[in-house]
Amino acid sequence: MSTGVILAGGRSTRFGETDKVVAELAGVPMIRRVAKRLADAVDAVVINCRRDQCESIAAAMDGYPHDVGFAIDEEPDRGPMAGIYEGLRAVDSEYAVVVACDMPFVDPAFVQYLLERVAGHEAAVPRLEDRWFQTTQAAYHADAMATACEDALDDGERKIIEPLFELDYVVLDEPDVREHATLETFRNVNTRGELERAAADLG
Repeated sequence: MSTGVILAGGRSTRFGETDKVVAELAGVPMIRRVAKRLADAVDAVVINCRRDQCESIAAAMDGYPHDVGFAIDEEPDRGPMAGIYEGLRAVDSEYAVVVACDMPFVDPAFVQYLLERVAGHEAAVPRLEDRWFQTTQAAYHADAMATACEDALDDGERKIIEPLFELDYVVLDEPDVREHATLETFRNVNTRGELERAAADLG
């Protein structure tokens, strides 16, 4: 069994006054698009969000084919590391794949590959040639990563990469990624303009 953890607790300040998590992307709420892409690769979904987002996200996820749980940020605005921590604490499976809510092009086959690669390790994280580690589209041993995040947060650390260095992790470099997906899997939507371009690409 595996779980998809979707990080949705950010404030989306570059997007405007509305919550991009449930913004319509070609007629479908963005978080529903991400969850739909995960559906064939995982057995359950946990959504990390703020308490004030629950109602709108639940409505967006109504009728989803897998169990949907919520991991609420009791202390909002602590950043994506805290979101990963809360999300992984809420899963029932040994391993989970974490995906940001603004990655509607996430490749299901790549998600499956991440889960294959993490087996026997504590993390499997892509690293592209022109970017740092892609920690918000990666697979983790739920307990190990949650503990590493908790320790980092207790130490006042905010960099999302820091917990990784406490784990037995494998790196998926860019050639490895390209064997299983295009780099479009990491494309995210941060602004209204990016939402419009994504909608056009989705047809």
